[in-house]
Amino acid sequence: MELNGHIFLIGFMGCGKSTNAAKLAEMTRARQMEMDEEIVKDQNMAIAKIFEVYGEAHFRNLETELLKKLKNEPPMVVSCGGGLVLREENVRLMKEMGTIVLLTASPQTIYGRVKNSTERPVLNGNMNLPYITELMEKRRPHYEQAADAVISTDNKTAEEICREILEKKNI
Repeated sequence: MELNGHIFLIGFMGCGKSTNAAKLAEMTRARQMEMDEEIVKDQNMAIAKIFEVYGEAHFRNLETELLKKLKNEPPMVVSCGGGLVLREENVRLMKEMGTIVLLTASPQTIYGRVKNSTERPVLNGNMNLPYITELMEKRRPHYEQAADAVISTDNKTAEEICREILEKKNI
């Protein structure tokens, strides 16, 4: 099965973007890209350190620059950082290059998945259900506005989720 454009997986941290990007790439025999990993590799610095040293705006600029580079790449599955859709320019770029799939999960599911992580700079010092719920609610309109399809990941396997993505978009 060949992709006819990039598939961008968006959603809040811990919603399953990385897991499902890997499975979807395997199912479609496409390349996969983890945007956060690419930025870490390019900058030779952890994301938490980029935030600490240069600030969130600088990190968001790095995300936009990386997206622009994808225009010349063959179709692949892209796992996007949780805040990528906060910039309209990024949403426009993704829509020009492919399909945007929003993965969702309940705040309780998200908390269960991320509570032991130290690689979530936006949550450092705020690793609790009320904060996660509030931040998810604040970002929800951005995610929903950007999405071409919405898939819940609660209580589903990666294979079930990826089949649903492929069915919804006839990719």
